[in-house]
Amino acid sequence: MTPQKIGVVITTYNQPKWLKNVLFGYEAQRHNNFTVIIADDGSGQPTRDVIEFFQARGKLTIQHVWHEDKGFQKCQILNKAIAQTDCDYLIFTDGDCVPEPDFISIHQSLAQPGYFLSGGYVKLTTPVSEAITEADIASGVIFNIDWLKKAGQPSNHKLWKLIKNKTIKAVLNAVTPTKATWNGMNSSTWTSDIKACNGFNEDMQYGGLDRELGERLYNHGLKGKQVRYSVNCLHLDHPRAYDNPETWKKNYAIRNEVKRTGRFWAENGIVKKST
Repeated sequence: MTPQKIGVVITTYNQPKWLKNVLFGYEAQRHNNFTVIIADDGSGQPTRDVIEFFQARGKLTIQHVWHEDKGFQKCQILNKAIAQTDCDYLIFTDGDCVPEPDFISIHQSLAQPGYFLSGGYVKLTTPVSEAITEADIASGVIFNIDWLKKAGQPSNHKLWKLIKNKTIKAVLNAVTPTKATWNGMNSSTWTSDIKACNGFNEDMQYGGLDRELGERLYNHGLKGKQVRYSVNCLHLDHPRAYDNPETWKKNYAIRNEVKRTGRFWAENGIVKKST
């Protein structure tokens, strides 16, 4: 079973510079039969200008799903995007994550019924993030380990995710102690399975909301496939004003309840209770 229509759901909020680089990355994909779905959590006109710029270029099929800015409401905008798509397979990522040239094709080739894919990412430093140009993205040179080191990225084991040898990638996926979790930067699965879990839990704020969906997907019977060395993106660095301890505490409580009860349906998800 192969995905028939792939959608890439990109969340964004007032980061037009980074979104522009991310969309350059999707223009550079070797596989070009996919839809870009921008889940916009209330960004202003500069973000809309970036989207219209790429729509005018005509290289990407772009859907812009937007709602009014009412604070951090990522789960709500993601659910709106999921509810209205006709794509049967969805890749989830963020508007600060530049995809490697084979990002779409690898997700498509590894897609399997009963599974979600847990991909990888490399977090760049702020100076390296700032230095990347459109030409660098178009050429794919930013996914070269030596290029990143010369640009100032620290040399450590995290760069192993960008190794080109497929055999080594497969071995690293097999031996990594990291569990295959759902992460918002690089994960994918069938739209029908996400809808079967009622999408994202809108009671969640920043901090673990993506993992919570993955835990419910497990409860629904899906298995996670670890592919963090097979398919990657580069995470551009920026501040996060919405990160706070109280939110994390609340989210951990929700996740612990999901694990304790084994439930997979989000009560406050795509489908709302009738009142």
